[in-house]
Amino acid sequence: MTDNQELNYLELLSQDLYDDEYLVSLTLPYLPPYRWDELIAFLDVRTIEGVETVLEGVYYRTVRMTTEQGQSVTGWLGVDNDESKQAIRLTLTKTLQPVLPQIVLKTGRMFDLDCNPHEMHQHLSKMNKVKSGIYVPGTRVPGSFDVFEMSVRAVLGQQITVKAAQTIAGRFAQKHGTPIQTNVVGLTHIFPTPAEILELEGSIADHLGPLGVTGRRSQTILALAEMIEEEKIDFSTCGDAESKIKELIKIPGIGPWTAHYIAMRTFKWPDAFPSTDYGVKKVLEPRTQKEITALAENWRPWRAYATINLWNSLSEGKEDV
Repeated sequence: MTDNQELNYLELLSQDLYDDEYLVSLTLPYLPPYRWDELIAFLDVRTIEGVETVLEGVYYRTVRMTTEQGQSVTGWLGVDNDESKQAIRLTLTKTLQPVLPQIVLKTGRMFDLDCNPHEMHQHLSKMNKVKSGIYVPGTRVPGSFDVFEMSVRAVLGQQITVKAAQTIAGRFAQKHGTPIQTNVVGLTHIFPTPAEILELEGSIADHLGPLGVTGRRSQTILALAEMIEEEKIDFSTCGDAESKIKELIKIPGIGPWTAHYIAMRTFKWPDAFPSTDYGVKKVLEPRTQKEITALAENWRPWRAYATINLWNSLSEGKEDV
């Protein structure tokens, strides 16, 4: 297979190809019901150009990771749904095999595979008393594959539309990311690491301003890069989430909304609740902010799942990020 050949992922899978000279594929189970269509639609409108894409219902992304021996490996992966097996199908380039366990873990978090939809049903079914059809069993909280990537995306999405944030994130990745050759149309860059952003010389605003990033958000991204690079917060677990949220809010430019959104998608904290979100307020209008917060107490400890249900109930999905 040459570099300039376009890989038809679906055709390969139809041949039940699980291991060849270029790709390896495996299935990762989930507990149904699993609302794949809503999850992939959520990811689709938030893909970062060059880094991620969704083609014919399949999610693809570029990957750069470090092995236990300190070697950097790059490649790409694809994820689609195999409903007949109650599993998602993960396919990746063999260049990524040395970090397969880490990729499986990250993919599982991103696609919320450890969720037990029956466990939260009693709490969230109450949502349909607020408005019929808001709660749909099997709704998943989309996670993230890369913490810095997701955190930057959250900052860029503050108070602007999903589409505008997507555009700026794409510019960010293509300007400061690493080019990569793949056989998947649209995958051209690896998202920059925190270290690469910290290594930029001069004012961070001079680097990010021409991309459409405000000076304040540029400084926020720089502070996040430092926090993640120096491992000041453990983003890999939702343990002590409220304390971590307080640490995030100490960063100028990060308020409760952004902190809870990051907690929802990187910590995978099931009780994260960005209460001031436009979409949340839209669905629950004409309630006041105080009334929304009080109402959400009924959905603990699954408010993140409640939030996704609220967003999904919007016909045009106008949540901020």
